Amino acid sequence: MRGFGFREHGGPEVLEYVEVPEPVPGPGEIRVRIEAAGFNRLDLFTRDGIPGVPIERPHVLGSDGAGRVDRLGPGVDGPAPGTPILLNPGLWDGTCPACRAGQECLCRQYRIVGEHTQGTAAPFVVVPARNVHPRPASLDVVAAAAAPLVFQTAYRALRTVGELREGERCAIVGAGGGVATAAIQIARMVGARVAVATRSREKGERAAALGAEPVVFDEETPLDKALWTWSEKQGVDVVFDSIGAPTLARSVRALARGGRVVVIGATGGPKVEIDVRPLFWRQASVRGSTMASAREFDEVLAHLAAGRLRPIVDRSFPFEAGREALARMDAPDLFGKVVLRVGP
Repeated sequence: MRGFGFREHGGPEVLEYVEVPEPVPGPGEIRVRIEAAGFNRLDLFTRDGIPGVPIERPHVLGSDGAGRVDRLGPGVDGPAPGTPILLNPGLWDGTCPACRAGQECLCRQYRIVGEHTQGTAAPFVVVPARNVHPRPASLDVVAAAAAPLVFQTAYRALRTVGELREGERCAIVGAGGGVATAAIQIARMVGARVAVATRSREKGERAAALGAEPVVFDEETPLDKALWTWSEKQGVDVVFDSIGAPTLARSVRALARGGRVVVIGATGGPKVEIDVRPLFWRQASVRGSTMASAREFDEVLAHLAAGRLRPIVDRSFPFEAGREALARMDAPDLFGKVVLRVGP
């Protein structure tokens, strides 16, 4: 089976179409015929190589996928072959204390499709039956492939970990990626006042169309000062930070009393030096979050089906344009998700 990925870790030059065995569903599994695969920043990290994470090679990229049920493994009753579906890319064992408590993303065996397993940028992928969900009628296949990872990540980070409430001030640091466009919508749905902190006025204007107030920061007006002004010198209740090293210390300084920074990534680097005094004086906190529980994923799907949330697709590409599609992830004007159209 031919998929888009790499044989060895490295930069864009290692990307190619690789041959991997066509997967066969085992007990409790479903084989999905992929029609569209969504890319995430995780795919770039996987290509580069993640310290401590062994990755099978040759490796197929892509965590998000939408398509149709192709074949049911032993013991699986449905959905029937041909059913339009999308995938939950989070994988858990279902037996540990965290899983039994309904906190699957805290499972010690937690994995992500396309990082720890072969990904969705190929004709077929096999996943546990519980990871296959009927595609909401409101989503076409490209939109469906753009939704799962970013919306579940933003939903748990803001609703569960960040405890964002109606009427609070929420700042999304960075405006262009799929997770930011998801976070804006979720914060607005909660009833929060939402700022998007960005260095790009153009991206700020596009974020405004989703209901955010653009806050442009630069060397003269750094992030914390820009957010302090936006919050009328009250501070921000929840800061959603996916960047890390360049922004996290200033995100902390922008917090209100009792405020929370939720860290969901480190695209700008993982090592951060923080002045802890604002944390104890303001009784604030820094929290980490990744992916979501099965219940939270179901809630996201319900909001998508009802039209309260909608995937933002920057661009979709044909299967043969995999290199171009992944390169788009680094484009300075990226806004939303990049999707690879795999199937017919």
